[in-house]
Amino acid sequence: MQQPKITGYRKLSEEEVALMNEGKALAEQCGAFVAKLRALPATPTLGLPLGDHAGGDPFIDQRWVSIGATQLQQGFMAVIRGIAQPSTF
Repeated sequence: MQQPKITGYRKLSEEEVALMNEGKALAEQCGAFVAKLRALPATPTLGLPLGDHAGGDPFIDQRWVSIGATQLQQGFMAVIRGIAQPSTF
């Protein structure tokens, strides 16, 4: 089956496809790490000292995890775009 033409994209070489797939795999690994961090308890905001909780898991600043996730997504999109080199905005 041949992929239909996507407006603004050129046909990629096998090497470029391999690079894109490698980047996508790395992005999935980063996404799994972010999901692991998101499963941990959030840093308390009501004056509870860090480390003073019954559970063994560390408190995680979920705001920064979200910022990091967004920037990682943007970074991976940028490098994939660098490989694909679309001709459109």
